[in-house]
Amino acid sequence: MSPGRKVVAVVAAVIWRDGRYLGVRRPEGKPMAGAYEFPGGKIEPGETPDMALARELGEELGITPTAIAFFREKAHSYEHLSVHLHFFHVRAFDGEPLPLEGQDLEWLTPQEGRMRPFLEADRDIVDALVLEER
Repeated sequence: MSPGRKVVAVVAAVIWRDGRYLGVRRPEGKPMAGAYEFPGGKIEPGETPDMALARELGEELGITPTAIAFFREKAHSYEHLSVHLHFFHVRAFDGEPLPLEGQDLEWLTPQEGRMRPFLEADRDIVDALVLEER
């Protein structure tokens, strides 16, 4: 990460259903439009990562996670931003995921995920999911 650059703490969810995970394609008009990512967002002041994950999934998809497990933590620097990501597996949730922020949703096998243009920060997570599948 670049010294002196503000770091944004972020949560991201690998949401599973029937051996597939949910890929979210960023809508037009947003930075990095068209790229795939894992749903999630910024951790607000006073929130734990678990709290932020539940809030973000409710806002973005209209679901409530009921079974989460920490997966990985990593840092990544983009040209304009540095992020510290907390990834979680979500194995159960209440509700049906809906694209509440104009994004496209796609259930992907781990192999299919490798064929989608995921954000740089998420690519090694996509690769790790393929390795876990083996």
